Amino acid sequence: MQADLIIVGAGMVGSTLALALQDSGLTIKLVDGGPLEVQPFKSSDSFEPRVSALSAASQRILQRVGAWQGIVSRRASPYLDMHVWDGSGTGHIDFSAAAVHADVLGHIVENRVVQDALLEALKNHGAVELKGNARLEQLQQSEDGWTLTLTDGQQLSAGLVVAADGANSTVRQLAGFETREWDYLHHAIVTSVRCAEPNQQAAWQRFTDEGPLAFLPLQREGDTHWCSIVWSVTEAEAQRLMMLDDVAFRQALGGAFEFRLGEIVEADPRLCIPLRQRHAKRYVQPGLALIGDAAHTIHPLAGQGVNLGLLDAAVLAEVLQAALERGARLGDPRVLGRFERRRMPHNLTMMATMEGFERLFQADPLPLRWLRNAGLKGVQSLPAAKALFVRQALGLSGDVPDLARL
Repeated sequence: MQADLIIVGAGMVGSTLALALQDSGLTIKLVDGGPLEVQPFKSSDSFEPRVSALSAASQRILQRVGAWQGIVSRRASPYLDMHVWDGSGTGHIDFSAAAVHADVLGHIVENRVVQDALLEALKNHGAVELKGNARLEQLQQSEDGWTLTLTDGQQLSAGLVVAADGANSTVRQLAGFETREWDYLHHAIVTSVRCAEPNQQAAWQRFTDEGPLAFLPLQREGDTHWCSIVWSVTEAEAQRLMMLDDVAFRQALGGAFEFRLGEIVEADPRLCIPLRQRHAKRYVQPGLALIGDAAHTIHPLAGQGVNLGLLDAAVLAEVLQAALERGARLGDPRVLGRFERRRMPHNLTMMATMEGFERLFQADPLPLRWLRNAGLKGVQSLPAAKALFVRQALGLSGDVPDLARL
């Protein structure tokens, strides 16, 4: 079965790319190992443990591909402020959307909600062929592109294959892409909790001796006491926390958060996720491109992972549209190289920044503790510097693809 483009992985990033190109006239197949079904949703449903902090740039991308309305009709929690402080000192910094005349800093949205809204938009439009329960077994290069062999023996061919199949990408492995990767020796505990006090539509982050702890605002049927938590700790501490009963866990969590929102009165089941950073040395080969977590995974310190992936999708769609207008071959290395040159420096900069923050706040020596506290206090006293950081986080600066522009 021949196509112009095969996207492997129908997660948030792969589905966004498919939607961005659905009116291009290309024959597109979106292939995923799981079932591609939109799940029923009720506003009273419990929160999914995995959430994303969608930036303003990501919101614009999702609006323009036709998925945002499906997100907000389900559940999305805007946040207007961010409070960051050092649990081992007195340094703190606060960010506000109002400082850059923006309505919000972003939205906290459950990954399932984003995924279902994207699938719903794809099914409503009908231009992209969806193929679920299709696991990749072999990948072979041909004169015209690549041939994918699925576990059921079926073969699919295309001039361009895009891997959006996640951190453990099968496409990346079969195609022989080299990666740089290392283990943080930390695990993230994620869950949703209800606090005694409202979340104030703010994202909260405390740097502890064990690792960063984030409380991200959620709301369900008007109840703003809920937060999604991401708690980064050592593997041994993660095992200890996962073994605690509900009461003991809530007390430990509240203490680590300095009870900024009062007691933790309710907690959903917990997940524990090993943290590993990974970056492909190249994003492209002839007729093949990596996007999203298939190309790069970062520390969840600032919730930027999915935002980087959505920008990958938007830039690649823009590059491919331009190639179509010129009559160029989509899988041409010169075409794909434009995508790599635009995205790799931005992704590496964000990864290096997150790595630097993680190392600085894990440092024990007294001079480094003094330095980070002084740094936080210094930036807090410089409105222009804070506004620059906020504009970067909102996606208002740098190489912004058309889909993400104001």
